[in-house]
Amino acid sequence: MSEETRAPVRIGNMSGFYGDRAAAMREMLEGGELDYLTGDYLAELTMLILARAKQKDPARGFAASFLKQVGDNLELIAERGVKLVANAGGLNPAGLADALRDLIEQRGLDLTVAHVEGDDLLPRLGELGLDESALAANAYLGAWGIVECLRAGADIVVTGRVTDASVIVAPAAHHFGWSRDDYDAIAGAMAAGHVIECGMQATGGNYAFFNRPGEISDPVHPGFPIAEIDADGTSVITKHEGTGGSVTAGTVTAQLLYEVTGARYAGPDATLLLDHLELTDDGPDRIRINGARGEAPPPTLKVSVNSIGGFRNEVTLYLTGLDIEDKANLVKAQFQAIEPKPAQMDLRLERTDHPDADTQVAATARLTAVAWDPDKRVADSFSRAAVEFGLGTYPGAFFHSPPPKSSPYGVFTPAYVPQDAVTHVAVLPDGTTATIPAPTDTRALGSDHTALPTPAAPETGPTVSAPLGRVAGARSGDKGPDANIGVWVEDDAAHAWLTHALTVDKLRELLPETADLDIERHEFPRLRAVNFVIRGLLGRGVAHGARFDPQAKGLGEWLRSRHIEVPAALLDHDADSPTTDPHATTESEARR
Repeated sequence: MSEETRAPVRIGNMSGFYGDRAAAMREMLEGGELDYLTGDYLAELTMLILARAKQKDPARGFAASFLKQVGDNLELIAERGVKLVANAGGLNPAGLADALRDLIEQRGLDLTVAHVEGDDLLPRLGELGLDESALAANAYLGAWGIVECLRAGADIVVTGRVTDASVIVAPAAHHFGWSRDDYDAIAGAMAAGHVIECGMQATGGNYAFFNRPGEISDPVHPGFPIAEIDADGTSVITKHEGTGGSVTAGTVTAQLLYEVTGARYAGPDATLLLDHLELTDDGPDRIRINGARGEAPPPTLKVSVNSIGGFRNEVTLYLTGLDIEDKANLVKAQFQAIEPKPAQMDLRLERTDHPDADTQVAATARLTAVAWDPDKRVADSFSRAAVEFGLGTYPGAFFHSPPPKSSPYGVFTPAYVPQDAVTHVAVLPDGTTATIPAPTDTRALGSDHTALPTPAAPETGPTVSAPLGRVAGARSGDKGPDANIGVWVEDDAAHAWLTHALTVDKLRELLPETADLDIERHEFPRLRAVNFVIRGLLGRGVAHGARFDPQAKGLGEWLRSRHIEVPAALLDHDADSPTTDPHATTESEARR
């Protein structure tokens, strides 16, 4: 391998979701040197949105914003020689590839386009034992179709449903000529890909300590991240010089814990031993990810199955002043008496009110009523019926908005099919195709619990009742009906305390909404972190749930705000933190 090939490959990311910053492509192309620029446009809900769009017009079904971004920057892409890889093809990668070729031809540029397909399993639902009522069913493909396109000289590669990390793994695998059994290197690129695929979340966006003095520069306009990946799969996470935000051990840890479960992070090309990762400082805005270990991939591919579950309607009423519970009970009884009665209802009182409030907003609670039914007429009548008792209910009743019409709701269901049951195809720039064989070396997933040693229970000494967020960061998110909360601390003493203090029982106590749900707990000793997976918190998925935070994005911040007994010694260094709670009390003070 030549010295040139051994140089790290610089892979930037410009999109973490369909709707991310439109200017990011230009910012990344103009901001500094890159070899590849990638984008992640697909989420579980996005697949449903694209499926409905394609139902109305078969020419649609891809991320139109990517096409516009490319159109706005096409000459710059050609000038810089940066190759693009994005999963913006959604449910119609061939359609997006054709649209890109049309743009290139109109501009008279010498750029080539390829795409990856084969993830769409909709025509084979019955054969594969999948839900035959599904609106979309897409297998999570891996990196090797993209690699084949890059080998054929493609300047732009678009895909359908590949794993989020695959758009980053593929350029590295192509650049270094990795083999399919280079599992440690592939796993290292998976780790880097997982960190940067959500864009600004790696550079200070959505970060627990965003307001800690000196940590995040320009949080108003964070830059997008870059992974410098080495031939062995180790990487440095960084960003263009002069852009906003910061890359720190905390921002990288937060993203490593985002929407994961335990020690093994499975992908179509390898399984990453996530608990083996270690972070080291490599200079300003540079964090190195070491220690990646990989195993052969599992014998199955995950499939995202999206279907229409029925129709959903929602009404919000406000309750002000005295006797909030009695007012809520009255209106709940009226909702229960609605005819025709919906198949499902969720009536949820949210006590946002305060006694003797000096503003009406502070004196007001809200009641959210959600209905689901297979029949649109029943779901539509729910909100109309609610309005009808508006003058015959509790005193001071008023609605958030006029009665809405119902809308279809989607249900996300994960499924699994054998890897060799899916035909993974690279459509090369000249129109020829290459079929990517399924891996012959596979390995069933081992234990999701770490085998690494965890710290012994510490001598705590005096404790202080304080918000967990005084000492711990958190990042939370959704996976279908489930939510996860990754919690980390920044030194060994805090880690020893966290490991033994934040148990499943303690989480149920701190977050009563989780009390009756199944919860898994996983430890990441090298990241000084624990991760919780809360099964079923989000109903049947983002589009279905009644929870007002349907993607659990704020769940970690709720946990950080909850009070827990913290060793006073852990708080001494944090006295000037902006998260300091002036009302925290020590155990001895509380007993006085």
